[in-house]
Amino acid sequence: MESRVERIKKQLSGKGYKLTPQREATVRILLEHESDHLSAENVFLLVKEKNSDIGLATVYRTLELLTELEVVDKVNFGGGVSRFDLRQEGASHSHHHLVCIECGSVEEILDDMLEDVEKEIVSRFHFKIKDHRLTFHGVCRVCQERHAREALEQTQTQTV
Repeated sequence: MESRVERIKKQLSGKGYKLTPQREATVRILLEHESDHLSAENVFLLVKEKNSDIGLATVYRTLELLTELEVVDKVNFGGGVSRFDLRQEGASHSHHHLVCIECGSVEEILDDMLEDVEKEIVSRFHFKIKDHRLTFHGVCRVCQERHAREALEQTQTQTV
């Protein structure tokens, strides 16, 4: 984690910003919970546990700055709440997500499967792509298995 914090610090200083203690606390929470897709409020509550002096507005400003500097991606999976996702180091694009519409789980797809689609868009529409995000909304494997179990139990109950 320390090397990643140091690289983020260099990224900020390269754009004229300092990694203040408040910003570092926010970055560390994002790193510790990298797969959780935290909302600003979630980040604030976790930061507050470690440093009670940091306010919600500071966390919001830090997250917006990190988004602007492309350290994190601000994503919305529905429900009106933005979530923050650390950008993969060296990635030229945001990664993609599978969002379960039943339990709300989020699974990441790190592979960039849209290279051919991008080439087609550039060619046909003369559009310079800077980034893309793709989110699939559906039912995850766990929920599908739960549905299958429930259907089986219901069938067994009806035959008894």
